[in-house]
Amino acid sequence: MGHTQAAAGVGGVMKMVLALRHGVLPRTLHVDRPSRHVDWSAGAVSLLTEQVPWPETGRPRRAGVSSFGISGTNAHVILEQPAPVAMGAGSDTSDVPNQPGGPAPVLPWVLSARTPAALREQAAALGSCSPSGRRPPPRTWGSRSPPPVPPSSTAPRSSPGTGPVPWRRWPPWPGESAPGALRGTATAGARTAVLFSGQGSQRAGMGTELYASFPVYARAFDEVCAHLDPRLARPLREVVFAAPESPDAALLDRTEYAQPALFAVEVALFRLWESWGLRPDAVAGHSIGELAAAHVAGVFDLADAARLVTARGGVMQALPGGGAMVSLQAAEDEVLPLLAGREREVAVAAVNGPASVVVSGTEGAVADVAAHFEALGRRTRRLRVSHAFHSPLMDPALDAFRQVAREVTYHAPRIPLVSDVTGDTATDEQLADPEYWVRHAREAVRFADQVRTLAGRGVTTFVEVGPDAVLTAMARESRSADAVAVASLRRDRPECRAVATALAELHVGGVRVDWQGVFADTGARRVELPTYAFQRDRYWLRSGPSAAGARAARSATPNAPRRYGRTGRLRTASGGRSRTAISARWPPCWTWTRHARSPR
Repeated sequence: MGHTQAAAGVGGVMKMVLALRHGVLPRTLHVDRPSRHVDWSAGAVSLLTEQVPWPETGRPRRAGVSSFGISGTNAHVILEQPAPVAMGAGSDTSDVPNQPGGPAPVLPWVLSARTPAALREQAAALGSCSPSGRRPPPRTWGSRSPPPVPPSSTAPRSSPGTGPVPWRRWPPWPGESAPGALRGTATAGARTAVLFSGQGSQRAGMGTELYASFPVYARAFDEVCAHLDPRLARPLREVVFAAPESPDAALLDRTEYAQPALFAVEVALFRLWESWGLRPDAVAGHSIGELAAAHVAGVFDLADAARLVTARGGVMQALPGGGAMVSLQAAEDEVLPLLAGREREVAVAAVNGPASVVVSGTEGAVADVAAHFEALGRRTRRLRVSHAFHSPLMDPALDAFRQVAREVTYHAPRIPLVSDVTGDTATDEQLADPEYWVRHAREAVRFADQVRTLAGRGVTTFVEVGPDAVLTAMARESRSADAVAVASLRRDRPECRAVATALAELHVGGVRVDWQGVFADTGARRVELPTYAFQRDRYWLRSGPSAAGARAARSATPNAPRRYGRTGRLRTASGGRSRTAISARWPPCWTWTRHARSPR
């Protein structure tokens, strides 16, 4: 390897790693005969003058590497042969029907690089690589830069990537303009919050694809249903997985099934994210979503959570129908004066953003408030609900719910939970008080305040856990347009593709992902891939003109700009600088320039 100086030690490590891998002991280089200063007859050590096989003995091969520094600092390491890893090219599973625990139809295909140029070269190398002679199966392109480098490095840290690309369209590098393109810059220390959706986001068949594709999700969903089903008239799985427009699917519009169904889907989806390494710094929920958030945070166990969720949905369903809810394009301060004197008819049900408020109550009162803002040219939208939630019309159900809440055992949360009642981080005392959960069922959802509180805790990434992208846009509105808000699922996209894209979005934004967990239960195997596409720069000084040639050129063009070259002068600044000033600012450069100009 030549004179490797400081790299001699790592060079030896590389050499012995290859020896361990190939089972060959390499000969000693640049030595014709053993040293006379070593007693080679003592012990079993000999000089390798020829390459010899390194046979298997039933135990791992081991090798010692030593590096002796000229300053007296020595380093020693012992390397051990790793356990064998099955290497294979994998197989195309794009046409295989997806079974529980089988290969997922979409998995992340992640690329990272120090610079965009390096990433393009890496993708090009990967696109042309195929151990089996075939192009890779469908995967999701994702990419990001590694965590920030030390201040001494000036390399940019952004890198582009793309969304899911079908096999038949696999390109060496699809580029940033490809459909679903993602671009992210990893930010060290980014804080993440998980947001749990509320009622209204449910849909027929939600989670069906996840249940069939991810065993972690299926196990968690079944566990939740096992606690909920004894408290429901119909098995929850039959209701959730029912075909759209079927009688069973219609039950999801009933609060007694909608709230338990959302709870089950959201808890199972959170467990899936957990298995992929997501560790949120805080959690929050919108209405019923806060009960899922409280459960995963450890406020109550699954048995108590099931009691609370089914009781909440049941007492609300038992109320007489009627009432209305309307979403308004208005600030809370604009709405509250219109409710004065009508507190028993209408109330603010949710503050979802700086200019997004929901009012709830009797038909007439809600219609009057909506008409006021329609006359101002503001947008209004009536919500499809069975009851007027978070309004005075909920009051008759509170006593029955209070009784159940008093029977639940509460614990301090393991993950900070931001309350939708107060908009602030909930205290242990609040979460352990049954009356808090009664207020939670009745009072307004202060989602905009929740997001502001999370941002104040340093959260920059929001992950919505629910069957659709409901809270994602509202989080951006309350935070800022550049906030990273990712929806786990979207009703208009295949679920596996949606959650894989969400995973890629988090990765390129710097959220740590446990890739072993992502590829668990998929049948994925390790394969040989191209090594990193290092970007190489030449640092040798380029040869310049001779001193005589440079002087002749300056004589011929006395007004030509002066440049700093191999034998040229230091270029002077606009307006001129004295040699004294230049030498004071750049002594090494000035000394070198004088030496270059001196006659030889």
